[in-house]
Amino acid sequence: MPEFQPGLVHIRTPTYKRPEALARALRSMIDQTWPHWVCDVYDDDPGQAARLVVAELGDPRIRYTANAPQLFASRNIDQCFSADNPHGAEFFCVVEDDNFILPEFCAANIALTRALKVEIVLRNQFIEEASGTARAWLSADGVLDGLFTEGLYDAADFRLSMLAGIGVSNGGLFWSVRARSPLEIGYPCTATLQEYLRTYSIAEPVYVAMESLAVWAENGEQTTRNSELSANYLRRELDLKRAVQALRQKIWSEATVAQRASFMTDARFTAPIAVRANHVGKALVGEGLNAYVPPAEALRLRARGLAIRLLGRLTPDFADFVASRDKLHRTAARA
Repeated sequence: MPEFQPGLVHIRTPTYKRPEALARALRSMIDQTWPHWVCDVYDDDPGQAARLVVAELGDPRIRYTANAPQLFASRNIDQCFSADNPHGAEFFCVVEDDNFILPEFCAANIALTRALKVEIVLRNQFIEEASGTARAWLSADGVLDGLFTEGLYDAADFRLSMLAGIGVSNGGLFWSVRARSPLEIGYPCTATLQEYLRTYSIAEPVYVAMESLAVWAENGEQTTRNSELSANYLRRELDLKRAVQALRQKIWSEATVAQRASFMTDARFTAPIAVRANHVGKALVGEGLNAYVPPAEALRLRARGLAIRLLGRLTPDFADFVASRDKLHRTAARA
């Protein structure tokens, strides 16, 4: 017998002082056509505003936990990707308090994992523009529309998507207890960097499902993701760009000759060539960049890349993270 309950989905929901948004997120779980789920709400508000929301909904599948001590946004989100399995679930996903899922989200993702025998699905998400305001609306396009096409990506190809965009979107990930990719990052960094690091952590095939069955909230001005960080905005941005640059250089160094040769025109990625050139140039990789952008633009991109390398900082924790994932990639490649 398996050490899990077949079909049980464990939803993890980090929250902080957004009771109305949280209620919407939790109601979207209650509305799922797949009824076999349990949700842990991790409340980072010392005033425990989410406790009343959970109590008023009165659904025994939703459990409340108050973080003590306070974790702040990035660590609260990161704990939701832990490999711990306290409920014996078969599947897992993360629904942040300002996001929500559509009724078929769980059922459709489970159907894909079973039909295709994959352990990770990356699901497209609508964008809620002006989220949290009276004029909020849903986009026609999804967050993955400018990056992927539908289909199965092996681990190396999926990681290569970081040179076309961000790769992983937290709210689109759906994985099984059998997944080998460690999705919890485990060291202090911004929540934005965590998504890049999760892309780099992928060590097995990922199915990208382009039908949007979840909603990601665009509300950067409301976010508390970086409130625990002492560095100012410019320092955070430079350090973020330096870490992303280093990750992209590692991915490029691990790519095959064929992958490098085809990347700029690979039809599986839908990012425009100008966007790919931007990332490749600033990462200081990519032979033959002048074939895709004017020489002056190629020079400008490389100059920006050099500035990022000079002014941005990498931490010892980052180096340890990369080393741990490199070991995982080597092991997976030999399997």
